[in-house]
Amino acid sequence: MYVILVYDVNVERLDKVRKFLRQRLTWVQNSVFEGELSEAQFERVRLGLKDIIDDAEDAVVVYQFSSLKWVNRTTLGVEKNPTENLF
Repeated sequence: MYVILVYDVNVERLDKVRKFLRQRLTWVQNSVFEGELSEAQFERVRLGLKDIIDDAEDAVVVYQFSSLKWVNRTTLGVEKNPTENLF
C-alpha cells in the first residue's frame, strides 16, 4: 500500500518521530512522509508511533492508498525533498 503520513506532535517528541519515520518512509516536508509499505511494515510503523507519541497530546494522520497509481501528487512552490523516483 502507498501511505501519506502527517503528524503534529509535541516538540519533545518531534526528533524521535522524525528519526523513526525516516528509517521507513520518504520525507516530503516538515511533518509529512510518504512511501510504499507492506501490511506488516505498516503495522510496525503504527505500533512504533504508538510507543512514541502521547495520545492525549499528539496527532498522526495516515492516508492509505491501495496503489501508487491512485495518487496524483502536485507541489506548489518549493519542493523540499524531490521524489522524482517515486513516479
